[in-house]
Amino acid sequence: MEKYLQFFIYIPFLGYLVSLVINKKREAIIANIAIATSFTQLVFLIGFSFFWYTSGAATLDIKQVTLLTTPEFDFFIDFLFDRISLVFLLVGSMLTLLVSVFSKYYIHREPGFKRYFNNVQLFFLGYSIVVVSGNFETLFLGWEMIGITSFLLISFYRNRYLPVKNAMKVVSLYRLGDVFLILAMWLSHHLWHGNISFYQILDVEKTAVLIENHKTLAIFISISIVIGAAIKSAMYPFSSWVARAMEGPSSSSAIFYGSLSIHLGVFLLLRTFPFWQHLMIIKIVIITLGLLTSLICNSIAKAQPTVKTQIAYASITQIGIIFIEIALGFHQLALFHFVGNAFFRTYQILVSPSVLNYLIHNQFFTGVVKNLKLPSKLSNTFYMLSIKEYNMDITLFKYFWLPFKKASTRLLIFNNRFFYIPISILFLLGIYLDINTFQSHPLLLKTFVYLFSLISLILILLSFNERKSSIIAWLNVVYGHLFIMMSISINSHIQFKYLLLYLVSICFFGVLGYKAIKNLEKETDVITLDQYHGNSQMHPKLSILFLVACLGLIGFPISPLYIGIDLLLTYIESDQYLIMISVALCLIFIEISLLRIYTRLFCGIPSNASAPISFKSA
Repeated sequence: MEKYLQFFIYIPFLGYLVSLVINKKREAIIANIAIATSFTQLVFLIGFSFFWYTSGAATLDIKQVTLLTTPEFDFFIDFLFDRISLVFLLVGSMLTLLVSVFSKYYIHREPGFKRYFNNVQLFFLGYSIVVVSGNFETLFLGWEMIGITSFLLISFYRNRYLPVKNAMKVVSLYRLGDVFLILAMWLSHHLWHGNISFYQILDVEKTAVLIENHKTLAIFISISIVIGAAIKSAMYPFSSWVARAMEGPSSSSAIFYGSLSIHLGVFLLLRTFPFWQHLMIIKIVIITLGLLTSLICNSIAKAQPTVKTQIAYASITQIGIIFIEIALGFHQLALFHFVGNAFFRTYQILVSPSVLNYLIHNQFFTGVVKNLKLPSKLSNTFYMLSIKEYNMDITLFKYFWLPFKKASTRLLIFNNRFFYIPISILFLLGIYLDINTFQSHPLLLKTFVYLFSLISLILILLSFNERKSSIIAWLNVVYGHLFIMMSISINSHIQFKYLLLYLVSICFFGVLGYKAIKNLEKETDVITLDQYHGNSQMHPKLSILFLVACLGLIGFPISPLYIGIDLLLTYIESDQYLIMISVALCLIFIEISLLRIYTRLFCGIPSNASAPISFKSA
């Protein structure tokens, strides 16, 4: 039966491809394709599950296809199906079907009708890949799809300031979680000395022995997994992004942050449980996270002024409890809890407008003020903390993002043409050293490895802080990628044919993005990054072209760079923490910088005066 697992990917992928080619004016056809896709997936899943269960319900695993093989690395797509996959696929298919039917009428005549359904289709594809993934590489492929569709749906009303701003906030935290998942993959390669599948870690005895012999490394891997799961599921102190993510349409909020996307952290913990179940400290961390999240988000939910944010925080409260259940080993209860929470929160968000209308009407006739059970000072303290969301947003900004903003501001001394001359000479020297590695002194090579890592980070931070020229910001990211490549190449002397995979992707998408910006400059004359220009209305083709270029440089699965990044990371040794930290920071700020350029050029209030303009707070 393993050979049929691929159809769980083919069905949503085919639906997405068909949806792309339909004319945007054919609303009924676009919506019906999405409905048919999720319905077909559901019917196929029910039939598959019946035969799977009657055959003994054994865990299925298949190595689907090998994309790249090197002496040190094997990048392959692997699918796994068990009870966890069944539950998540069943819930995902049913809720996507429900939301697609609802959205057919809810998004009717919206300017971005096709764009909305394309994103929902891409999300469903990414979700399906995640829940049947058999290794970290396959899981991360779907994980990235879900992240970018979250960004696109939060900023669905892209001509308004607030949705675009909040989309950037959410994707910034998402990228932080992505990088921790990348760290887990990198460390796993060194622990297992190769690419590991989830099916292999089900061997309890072998996994336990390996962890006992490499306990410190196993703890770091587990912590990376937990942080990635915590950010995806909005655990404390990362909970504040959910309220900001509610800027999109209610139907997308229901499927993303009410039911499916927000529970992927739960899925990640369930899937990796056989690995970290032997580490008591990790269980304590997860229980503590879940308990803090449940207590804090429960109080925040009661103080929120909008119904969508109340539902979001109420959902996070339940997910905190699910985290505790997983750590304690109550997995069937956790799955049951997930199903109940997902359906209930989706229902709440979809019916909230009509329920709210009834409650507002009803309060004038039957409203009763509740008596305070706590002392007034204590009650008021908790109320103010809940209103301010326990300052989670401010704390993250102050202690994580602000230091990098300040650092990038101080680096502005390098933001001139004279800086690029010496680093270009250094880059050429690096190429020479890479070619003649065996004739060079080891200390010199090591110096260049760390120097190039530092230069790449400086270039990316300069792009992150650029407020004037979008061309300079774009080229800084491209140069940063090249220095990352050269740093790792000198470090491990990678064969040129493997570097070519990375290099071709950088050059192709770098040129594509550069041409898009130059063409936009010819049309509008203004391409600065000090404001939002809203060019997506007037130049939709350039908007799509530039977004594709951004996704290519980020390492989205449409690009060979997705494989190239994973390949390069395997050549960083497990004791080279400084290089890995530098590369990890670069990966975080590359995505933020590129999407920031995209939003500044193509989102926000349109620059043409004839277009309707909303308030900045809207």
